[in-house]
Amino acid sequence: MNHLAHALLADAAGVEFALGSAQGDFVHGRPNPAWPEARQAGLRFHRAIDRFTDAHPAVVAARNGFEPPLRRYAGIILDVWFDHLLVREWSRYRAEESLPAFSRRWLALLDAHAAELPESLRGFLAWMHAHDLPEAYGDEAALDAVFHALALRLSRPSPVGDALPALRDHAEVIQRHFDAFFPELVVHARDLRRALLAQA
Repeated sequence: MNHLAHALLADAAGVEFALGSAQGDFVHGRPNPAWPEARQAGLRFHRAIDRFTDAHPAVVAARNGFEPPLRRYAGIILDVWFDHLLVREWSRYRAEESLPAFSRRWLALLDAHAAELPESLRGFLAWMHAHDLPEAYGDEAALDAVFHALALRLSRPSPVGDALPALRDHAEVIQRHFDAFFPELVVHARDLRRALLAQA
């Protein structure tokens, strides 16, 4: 999953848990043992959510719907597009808080703890501010900028920067896969949060 989905799923478990989850794509190896237990649990949560997502039959089917050479990068592309779909259906999953309010609160949380975050995440935080993310994941122009930025980050030339036309072509099919997958992810995340916090 991409940044907005991870933020939404981790938010209910509190600040430390959310901070740990936010670092899931920026910290490698085991959680820092000096971190609070809840932050360590948040990092484990992020990684478990990614494993659940990658293995889910609807996500596998969505990845397989891409033609080469995009299929090789379908996981990355779908992560971003799923945030786009989440924005469009935000009230279904977070009726009590608008997306603009959530986005402001999430960025404020990361800003308040910026000194504790890895340099790579601080750089991404600045990029989110500059591009009005995560709220702007609903805007296709912002998505295009995200895909081009991802293409530059990859170690070899890739077609990721040109993903948007293929996503538009397959939008209805991907939407069906997302609708089959994301509600199950929400339930799985709720149970996983409880289990991890009980161990923290």
